[in-house]
Order: sequence, then C-alpha cells, then structure tokens
Amino acid sequence: MGQEQTNKAIVGQWFTKFWGKECDLSVVDELASPDMLLKYSLHAPRRGHDDIKAFMTDFRKAFPNLNFWGAADLIAEGDYVVGRWEGGGTHSGPAFSDFLVGSLPAATGRKMHFTGTTVLKLKDGKIIEEIGLDDGVTALQQLGLIKAAG
Repeated sequence: MGQEQTNKAIVGQWFTKFWGKECDLSVVDELASPDMLLKYSLHAPRRGHDDIKAFMTDFRKAFPNLNFWGAADLIAEGDYVVGRWEGGGTHSGPAFSDFLVGSLPAATGRKMHFTGTTVLKLKDGKIIEEIGLDDGVTALQQLGLIKAAG
C-alpha cells in the first residue's frame, strides 16, 4: 500500500472514530501527533491530545447525537488528505460556549446540519493538523446564534 493509500486509511479511521456517531477518544492517542492542531472556523483552535479530547468531550455532551460522515471519496496527495463531509446534531445537553460567536443555554433543542471540507496533514503515520472550512454560517443560523439576512 502506498503512502497516499495509508494516509487515506488513517484519515478514514479518524473520521469514523473521532467525528462519527460513536466517538472513541482513544483514537486521539492512536492517530494524532502529540501536538496536533485542530482548527475550524466555528471554534478556537485546539492543540494536543488533551485539548482535542476536551473539545470533543464538551461538544458531544452538548450535542449527544453529534455525527459527521464523508460526503465524497477522500483525496490524497503526498502528506495531505482532503475530505468532504456533512453532519451535525441536536443541542439537548448542557450549555455550550465553545462557538466563537456566542453561547447556547442548556438543552435548546436546536438542530444544526451543515457541510465542510477538511485538509489533514500527516507525518510518520500520525495526523499533525486538521484544518477545516465549514459552512459555519448555516450552523450558527440554525442554532439561533446569528440572524439570516433578510
């Protein structure tokens, strides 16, 4: 198996075990470099195993049915893997203040469903960065944190 195929397999596992319906935080220790950078427009950047695990733990407490899945085949070139995805969840848990533009009180019942594209960089079989461009405006409108233009 070539480097690109190996990298796609690693990212496929990451997407399924970290971002999928059932989160297994042990995947962070298994597949992420110790100083991995996780960066999306909706949240402050996270770095390192503990920070990334804390982010996902809080996100899933607030959105217990959180789930993201691939929307197209992964594309790999050299150290990079690109994936398109969609997903979301319902805010039925505790208050959540991780969004950069505002906070949600506990259990709003609001649903978000949005899409994005993520570029992951790997080195020596570990993910060293995950940088995503998501349709955060849609998610924030659905959650009532920003108003739609009109």
